[in-house]
Amino acid sequence: MPKGYVVARAKVTNPTLWANYAAKASEAIKQYGGTPLVRGGQNTIAEGEGRARNVVIEFKDFESAKAYVNSPEYAAARKEREGAGEIDIVVVEGV
Repeated sequence: MPKGYVVARAKVTNPTLWANYAAKASEAIKQYGGTPLVRGGQNTIAEGEGRARNVVIEFKDFESAKAYVNSPEYAAARKEREGAGEIDIVVVEGV
């Protein structure tokens, strides 16, 4: 069965609020069996518009990844992120 991934690109404008969000999101990631593969770090924009912060989280399958982003635990984390920046998040199935 293919794994599922949550891929996010973010621009952080309030690091304090973002840290609160990241802490709660990390708890939810663990609860739903996710493994962070990429969290921030150095990057180079090869094409198009990039964002300074990039995240990739691996889950055992696509359904688990969707369950995480749609969970009440992640919804609580999202509330902490309000006013902290911009983010694009997609859930994708691996090969």
